[in-house]
Amino acid sequence: MKIYHHVDVFEKVKKPVLTTGTFDGVHVGHQAIIQRINQIAKAINGESVMMTFHPHPRMVLHPHDHDLKLLNTQQEKTEQLERAGLEHLVIQPFTKDFSRKSALEYVRELLVDGIRPAVVVVGYDHRFGRNREGDFHQLQEFGEMFDFKVEEISAQTVEDIRVSSTKIRKALIKGDVKSANHFLGYNYPLSGIVIEGDGIGEKIGFPTANLQMEGMHKLLPANGVYAIQAIIDGFTYGGMLNIGVRPTVNRSGKLRAEANVFDFHGDLYQKEIRLRLIARIRDEMKFNSIDALKVQISNDQASIRNLLKTL
Repeated sequence: MKIYHHVDVFEKVKKPVLTTGTFDGVHVGHQAIIQRINQIAKAINGESVMMTFHPHPRMVLHPHDHDLKLLNTQQEKTEQLERAGLEHLVIQPFTKDFSRKSALEYVRELLVDGIRPAVVVVGYDHRFGRNREGDFHQLQEFGEMFDFKVEEISAQTVEDIRVSSTKIRKALIKGDVKSANHFLGYNYPLSGIVIEGDGIGEKIGFPTANLQMEGMHKLLPANGVYAIQAIIDGFTYGGMLNIGVRPTVNRSGKLRAEANVFDFHGDLYQKEIRLRLIARIRDEMKFNSIDALKVQISNDQASIRNLLKTL
């Protein structure tokens, strides 16, 4: 997949089949759009192209809104798009000036002058231009004006549930990783750098990697204990992740994400760990003693090892 960090540097290709949007999560609905543009591109001897935006528009338009939580970092989104088979990715900088472009200016300057699409494929709820004024019907009119075809993809459903990034966020906030993964079509990713902790895990026989998570807007799922896969230096290990405030051993109330990686031997300090969340095992709990906590962690580890064997 070729990546361009501005539409102005996009290398013109023959018969581009284009889709545009934020595509946060690259969920099964997004994957259906990518599959469709690849299908059309193959049929007309063209190439598939996506134009997405960075930073996320809400970060620019509402900079003081700290409630924005994203399913993907830019790196995660790029990797998922490549996995889905996309051929060209244009990451267009999103600015306040850019947000003021009318629907016509957006189509003429970016799509027509920048990409020159033969076909534009969009999702059922796609909006574009200043104040999201443009819709599918207006895009059809622009297609006739500028000589490109337009196709709309209906809402992708999983077991009769309409899939959206919002639904996935809500599932994760509740800790429903199973549903989130089902809608995503892959296991929800987290990544971070191992930073110095207080060493309590090692003292009680379960050393943990204290993670400084990447991306301030990245969504952390509900507090609790999770079965995970951890990718370290290209190798995959099973493990468990605790997200929470560690009420048995800590009174600060500070939220932490700590991973216990099974069967890993070595120093993790300052290493990047990439996690894939498999399932939520239980709520975070406060125990009456360290011994009771150790028993529960041991039970969690045994349960998670058994679960990971079934994958």
